[in-house]
Amino acid sequence: MSTTTPPTTDPTSTPNPPPPPPTNPPNNLTWSPTLTHPHRSHLLNHKGLTLWLTGLSASGKSTIASALELALLSPPHHLPAYRLDGDNIRHGLNADLGFSPADRVENIRRIAHVAALFADSCTIAITSFISPYRADREIARTLHRERGLEFVECWVDVSVEEAERRDPKGLYKKARKGEIQEFTGVSAPYEEPENAEVHIRGAETSVEGAVEQIVAFLEGRGLLRKGEVQEGGLVEM
Repeated sequence: MSTTTPPTTDPTSTPNPPPPPPTNPPNNLTWSPTLTHPHRSHLLNHKGLTLWLTGLSASGKSTIASALELALLSPPHHLPAYRLDGDNIRHGLNADLGFSPADRVENIRRIAHVAALFADSCTIAITSFISPYRADREIARTLHRERGLEFVECWVDVSVEEAERRDPKGLYKKARKGEIQEFTGVSAPYEEPENAEVHIRGAETSVEGAVEQIVAFLEGRGLLRKGEVQEGGLVEM
């Protein structure tokens, strides 16, 4: 059975440096070299990236992320995509975290690393997290940049008043009554992005329109391919 041998040199002009080691790694650990992202991209004919959707609770992040995931997986793109949802992650990986400032920082730190792993595998990671602090979002961006990975911040922008009007889970009402502490937009801050690549005005934009806006940005940056699946695999159009 034949196997595909990775090229001996990176097929792109941009090297993929190994991620920096942890700040304080145990002295018995070393970083194990792995296949570089340019090599994976060359073999799979696709570059992974992270789409980081941020915004208030009830802004529509999760709904847009779900629709975007389906759009990227479907024709004409046929691209590997996976949604990492804030609530879902807290059912497992981050189940030990609360909503204190320190726990929010750790929540985003973990998901930033997970998203980078997905992106490095040439999957489009779509994260939908409130991620209220600019510094934490910048840490996530830097983490990707240091690995040679694309990071696209998408701000789903709605006012607190609009989010409260929607309030599908009744969370704002509970927060106003003091039943939920450290609730973003009520008793905890949300620091608006200053330079998001994609700015979605949630009160004026439909879910379909938001997906089209993100896809148009990615196509404009040359980060998506159009293709069709035929016998033998995907054929670029």
